[in-house]
Amino acid sequence: MAVTVLGLVGCRKDGPLPQSMATEPFPLEVPAWMPAVPVPGDNPLTRPAVELGKHLFFEPRLSRTGTVSCGSCHFPDHAFSDTVALSLGVDQQPGMRNAPTLANVAYHPELFRDGGVPNLEMQVLAPILDEHEMDHDVLVLAGELRDQEPYRSLSQLAYGRALDPYVITRAIASYERTLISGWSRFDRYLYEGDSMALTTSEANGWQLFSGPVAGCTGCHSGFDLSDHSYRNVGQYLTYADPGRARISLDPADEGKFKVPTLRNIARTAPYMHDGAMATLEEVVDHFASGGLAHPNKDPLLGPFTLTAQERTDLLAFLHALTDERPLDQVP
Repeated sequence: MAVTVLGLVGCRKDGPLPQSMATEPFPLEVPAWMPAVPVPGDNPLTRPAVELGKHLFFEPRLSRTGTVSCGSCHFPDHAFSDTVALSLGVDQQPGMRNAPTLANVAYHPELFRDGGVPNLEMQVLAPILDEHEMDHDVLVLAGELRDQEPYRSLSQLAYGRALDPYVITRAIASYERTLISGWSRFDRYLYEGDSMALTTSEANGWQLFSGPVAGCTGCHSGFDLSDHSYRNVGQYLTYADPGRARISLDPADEGKFKVPTLRNIARTAPYMHDGAMATLEEVVDHFASGGLAHPNKDPLLGPFTLTAQERTDLLAFLHALTDERPLDQVP
């Protein structure tokens, strides 16, 4: 049908991409102070690849029941995280962990809260195959979408081949690499020298966050406000979820999870690996308490005391980490 050809890039407002743009780099915007986005040599960030990836990301037919897409658990308005403790997959089955934000996921050396997957291309397969999430056969779903537009045209344009698992994993990974976070008021304050970007309360909160009282930058450091390490924060004395130990099989890793980015943290509730904390106030109070005495609790974690005003300032700072523009850069 002619109308499906016009749907080559469905969500675009300026029509389909011409063949000449098959290898055109995606015009990714990254703040000048941030490092370049790591892109594997075998999956260049091209315009058709990223656009194909966005279509697939929001495609519910990636699931067995045709009801669950990547976007079902990673909402753009919530920095590509979910709003519930555990996302519901096919047949309303709850997932294993809280769905984290995908902001700056391109920079992560390993994926998932336990670091069980080494790159974005491989990560794409996990929710598709997981019986509690999409529960689909990637070969079957490729066959179901292969002759549908915009998948048929964009797949050929981006990768020179029909839609298959190779194309699906690389295209979605390409789209996810464009979800850049670096446009908050805090970024203007710290990296662009705008001393007026933060209120007095927020600036005081930054001093608490980075200073010896709270000491948050011991783990939440660098441009992503995470060192991407794995740490036990004393959330429980006994963990139902082994965390990093699930991958390493090392008992010393029990209860350790990847340190999350704090970018857009005000938009990504609920918190922790299991979504057990509903508010930032709960999170701040947990860390101020020093956590429970689990044998693997990180030695950096100790109790600290905040006045009522200091608690208010610290929370205000965390709200200042929200981007002032959407993460999605695809028209």
